[in-house]
Amino acid sequence: MKYYSLNKQSPDVDFKEATIKGQAPDKGLYFPESIPVQEKAFFENIAQYSNEEIAFRLIQPYVAGTIADAALQGIVKETINFPIPLVPVNDRISSLELFHGPTLAFKDVGARFMSRCLGHFAHDRSEKVVVLVATSGDTGGAVAHGFYDVPGVEVVILYPSGKVSSVQEKQLTTLGKNIHALEVTGTFDDCQQMVKQAFVDEELTKKIFLTSANSINVARWLPQQFYYVLAWKQWTDKKNPPVISVPSGNFGNICAGLLAYCSGLPVKHFIAACNANAVVPSYLANGDYQPKKAIATISNAMDVGNPSNFVRILELFHHKLGDLRKVLTGYSISDDETKAVLKEVYQQYKYLPDPHGAVGYLALQRYLQQHADDKGMFLETAHPVKFYDVVEPVIGEAVPVPAAIQDQLKLTKQSTVIAPDYNALKETLLKKY
Repeated sequence: MKYYSLNKQSPDVDFKEATIKGQAPDKGLYFPESIPVQEKAFFENIAQYSNEEIAFRLIQPYVAGTIADAALQGIVKETINFPIPLVPVNDRISSLELFHGPTLAFKDVGARFMSRCLGHFAHDRSEKVVVLVATSGDTGGAVAHGFYDVPGVEVVILYPSGKVSSVQEKQLTTLGKNIHALEVTGTFDDCQQMVKQAFVDEELTKKIFLTSANSINVARWLPQQFYYVLAWKQWTDKKNPPVISVPSGNFGNICAGLLAYCSGLPVKHFIAACNANAVVPSYLANGDYQPKKAIATISNAMDVGNPSNFVRILELFHHKLGDLRKVLTGYSISDDETKAVLKEVYQQYKYLPDPHGAVGYLALQRYLQQHADDKGMFLETAHPVKFYDVVEPVIGEAVPVPAAIQDQLKLTKQSTVIAPDYNALKETLLKKY
């Protein structure tokens, strides 16, 4: 499998080079030259396959020629060695719980897969690989844990000061060793722009070997297909495929779902569930794509005003808005609506979503009100304890803290504060490496 830059000004590369480079030299995102389509019988008989067999079958065509099948099977097994259950909330809506991994967030899947691929590739290199990543919340913790103590790899995480939850901050700032946190006095979009600028700075990249672990990296993006297909394995009404509502910020997650759909996965419809940052819902409604400065909300991981991965969605649908609208609907949910539905779902169904899941639930509910014969699922992308400071005042109760993070919350934050200025980042990196 070869990958081309969406800017069409760089040479095609294989999976190894796409993973190591992160972004093409022409600043474009890498995209597979073809979409592997699975046989219809695979999805019809999905129950007879183990989760590991499903994930390996999905990812192998994208990786072929760069990682031997035996090694890839080991990587896949470590990537999804935790439950990904589909839990009924009411008679029409289920929750796909993606928070049972080590950092209690959906990004564990992509981060674990990428870290193991990059660790595999790093064996062939004499120089250290520096993973540079921006986070609006959960990416930072997932990347930190995924790459922690991986030989030959250093990790630098940029996050917006005061704009991630206290639990998220502890997860990305307390590990130490090869994990380094830069606390940027700006927004996530500032962090993301600084990272993008670093990758095209020839002076910097000649001195430091940089790669990205954001969802722009194919090794982070592609394995997110796994849980959509594992959800189908658990979906009981195979004659009526689900509507899937995805809390969406940078649009890597829903893009992976749409990629699985283009590979043959049965899905009735997708919903891009956004908060006040409604660039994509507006585009789907009026055809005008206008990136904007990010607005801070209580579903902070989706506070993205210029989603990087949306260009991949456009490529999947050959930049035909009419075709995309047949498959994807967008909704924008306010903070007040998020709080109200979070409380409603908890009181009525005894199910506690996090703020992002609440956005996904309400967007799905609105769609189903207009489509009486459909049923669906929303992606519960993080454990509510990660947003206890938002959730607890809404429900009037304490959110139980899972044992997996109790000890980490007691650790001391270690971060370096920098201005939202590229030169500040460059100076920090050159001093460190």
